[in-house]
Amino acid sequence: MTEAYIYDACRTPRGKGRRDGSLHEVTSLALSARLLNAVKERNGLSGHAVEDVIWGNVTQVGEQGGCLARSAVLMSDLDEAIPGLSINRFCASGMEAVNLAANQVKGGAGQAYIAGGVEMMGRVAMGSDGAAIAVDPALALKSYFVPQGISADLIATEYGFTRAQADALAVESQRRAAEAWAENRFAKSIVPVTDQSGLTILDRDEYMRPGTTMEDLGKLKASFKDMGEVMPGFDKVALLKYPHLEKIEHIHHAGNSSGIVDGAAAVLVGSKEFGIAHGLKPRARIRATAKIGTDPTIMLTGPVPVTEKILRDSGMNISDIDLFEVNEAFAAVVLRFMQAFDVSPDKVNVNGGAMAMGHPLGATGAIIIGTLLDEMERRDLSTGLATLCIASGMGAATIIERV
Repeated sequence: MTEAYIYDACRTPRGKGRRDGSLHEVTSLALSARLLNAVKERNGLSGHAVEDVIWGNVTQVGEQGGCLARSAVLMSDLDEAIPGLSINRFCASGMEAVNLAANQVKGGAGQAYIAGGVEMMGRVAMGSDGAAIAVDPALALKSYFVPQGISADLIATEYGFTRAQADALAVESQRRAAEAWAENRFAKSIVPVTDQSGLTILDRDEYMRPGTTMEDLGKLKASFKDMGEVMPGFDKVALLKYPHLEKIEHIHHAGNSSGIVDGAAAVLVGSKEFGIAHGLKPRARIRATAKIGTDPTIMLTGPVPVTEKILRDSGMNISDIDLFEVNEAFAAVVLRFMQAFDVSPDKVNVNGGAMAMGHPLGATGAIIIGTLLDEMERRDLSTGLATLCIASGMGAATIIERV
């Protein structure tokens, strides 16, 4: 089987997903085309150099609807002979795009792909496309559906995490992100966003709140307490599935949950022959990919079983992994991962994560693969694992090895 390599990984800075965010004037189409052009320019690509563009975006409605991937190709400077595929695996869409590309290359279906994703959460509201699991009573009742925030609090209750632990992790994420930016650790990957005149709109993640303290977070109200305990009373639904729990402890709030932001990311994946033909040196081999379904009520525990699966399938142990990126959708997700594998916090999200810099749904999976690779190179490490929890109860993971 052909090996699949990462030749490049880049991303835009993440803008606040609000009307006053720096990227609010930019459409998903324009931002996607900007990243495709960056990959083309950074790697000297011309003509029909890649087989396809696989692009993740979660809320596929309005300006993010249709086949955004194909629209982005046509909007970019890529050859119009290159097609586009839009995919949606919720929060793992960007990672799934990369994994699909890698497996296509491994299977011999083309020499190279551009994969990644976008989400402009300030322009296209999360959930505005509808979701059967949330709106169809037959499925909601069958699956014991609760919103993600309730699921995050359910994880904390089930596995014994306190608000103090969650807040401490969030404060550390802010500290690490600020340090990473101060030391220019993201410089290799960041593609500044400019306007039509060439003036820079955004060149660094703007959601961060450096200097956040435990005292600051202690003043915030638990975000999901009312919807859990009062109306519509989702705690009761969760407790039907987890009757051994007396009550749900609501510990998550805006400060220890992922931020709503705008952003995009892209990864160039190709075979060894592709690199030779284009004079490019591979940065890492995509050793393994995995996805899995999990309980849709607790929903966000997927990083644990999918990591167990990818390690088992690869014949590896957790000790074989030098560095981890675990998406900080909520603090409890990362706390559970570290608890399950007894992984040192010093190896997980070492440059901060989504609690500090935000989580542009369709792009995050590709972002954390790039962040992982950059840091592995900086530290001269060999093997890394990136993983995300996913809505409706799923998990996805990717293992990369430097070459």
